[in-house]
Amino acid sequence: MSDVRAAAGNANRPMSPHLQVYRPLINMVMSILHRMTGVALYFGFILLAWWLTAAAVGADYFNYVNGIFGSLLGKVVMFGFTWALLHHMMGGIRHFIWDTCRGLDIGSVKMLSFMTGFVSVIGTLLIWAAVGFAG
Repeated sequence: MSDVRAAAGNANRPMSPHLQVYRPLINMVMSILHRMTGVALYFGFILLAWWLTAAAVGADYFNYVNGIFGSLLGKVVMFGFTWALLHHMMGGIRHFIWDTCRGLDIGSVKMLSFMTGFVSVIGTLLIWAAVGFAG
């Protein structure tokens, strides 16, 4: 196979496209982030189950878990969980729109992809601002 490629003058061309060939597009980035946030949510919901279990076990254990979640590292993790939840939800809404055969032209795909990122970041900031002012 390589002899045939070299003879044809295509020795430097890759066998198949890869990330070194393609420039990352916004819809590619959002697709990758959608999958990554899905994995992150799996672990985030384990933490939520731990918190709910602690509430059922008793006040002392609940206060211990709340102390962990209330630490700086815990707040960073919860902030990330909030963003992952909103980003994954916005990605799901984007895919639902596409499932209805709407928004499939290039301009709409770009706009929906940018809006997914924008709404997830702004929504996370608004939720945490509301929590910060309430607490």
